[in-house]
Amino acid sequence: MPKYPPNRLPLSVPKRYFELRRGGLKGAAAARRVGVSTSAGSVWFIKAGRMLLPDKSIDDRYLTQDDRIVIAEGLLAGRRAVHIAEEIGKHRSTVYREISRGRGPDGRYNPWWSHNQAILRRARPKPEKLRASPALRDVVNNKLKERWSPQQITRHLARSSPGRPDMNACPETIYRALYNGLLDKRTARLRTRRTRRKKQRRGIPTKNAIPNMRPVHTRPREAEDRGRAGHWEGDLIVGKGQRSAIGTLVDRATRYTRLLHLPGGWKAPQVRDALVAQTAGWPVSLRRTLTWDQGRELYHHEEIEELTGFTIYFCDPHSPWQRGTNENTNGLLREYFPKGTSLAHYTARDLAQVERELNKRPRLVLGDRTPAEAMRRWSEELTYR
Repeated sequence: MPKYPPNRLPLSVPKRYFELRRGGLKGAAAARRVGVSTSAGSVWFIKAGRMLLPDKSIDDRYLTQDDRIVIAEGLLAGRRAVHIAEEIGKHRSTVYREISRGRGPDGRYNPWWSHNQAILRRARPKPEKLRASPALRDVVNNKLKERWSPQQITRHLARSSPGRPDMNACPETIYRALYNGLLDKRTARLRTRRTRRKKQRRGIPTKNAIPNMRPVHTRPREAEDRGRAGHWEGDLIVGKGQRSAIGTLVDRATRYTRLLHLPGGWKAPQVRDALVAQTAGWPVSLRRTLTWDQGRELYHHEEIEELTGFTIYFCDPHSPWQRGTNENTNGLLREYFPKGTSLAHYTARDLAQVERELNKRPRLVLGDRTPAEAMRRWSEELTYR
């Protein structure tokens, strides 16, 4: 028998007890093996609620029972949750949340009770929400058909059906329904046309030597804080075999998008001419700065500055996040101009239609206003086509 009461034993003892129980030993045998009485083991078992085994392996992003034991040991030692989170390699918010909801019936944090409750929460005996609600499924189908994102649909449902949980769905619910085939496969699809999850990758810009480049780090603060329209980011969307391309311009403040028609190719002279022609009618107040990567298509940047009034800045190599607004917009545009296809057959009218649709789509970053609405605040002269 132990010299101290069971509730003062190190956590390694009950941990070993539960390992033996999960291995198939009876309660009395497991208690004898760890050196406690049968009643002490029974108390542990009762406080844990019951002993459950997950029906499938647990992903690394979730807390394991060992993680919860480390949390309990840290709390007993008086350590802060932030330091415990660093030890187990999880975010501090995860540990704070675990401590809050992992308290047993006696009000104290119990790692075994918390682990069993987590297993119970993972069980999903109820049917998927979109499978059980035809009305909700129809709304989601229709919005996806209009090329709304799951996040936009979620916010629309919350506004249009307040106080009705049956007509609300989080983005993850919509993603799962799409990936599991619960929605109309012919019309309901993501703008990226993905049918399953995949890891994100970043492209690597090609090294180029462009004379007299002005680094993005010298861009004025006004462009950095996005407080004023007229600071743009630009890039090219390249088609199959690098034989065709479309230029993209996105305003940092309003997310307003313009597309450059490049029927004659996308080398430096063609891009220069398209930029000058596209921006000729813009108010001077909307031609402040332009940020581009180090692609050789902007080799004539000094001529472009002289002819347009833009001050052009270049990103660092391999740093697409320095023009992240444009990168995000190019991702949206790839729904209209898929990778691996030729872009040569798109006319200026086609590009205008894509511009119009994208600029009339609400954005969360704009408070669910559209880029066209945000741009009207700055100029009535620049109208979307």
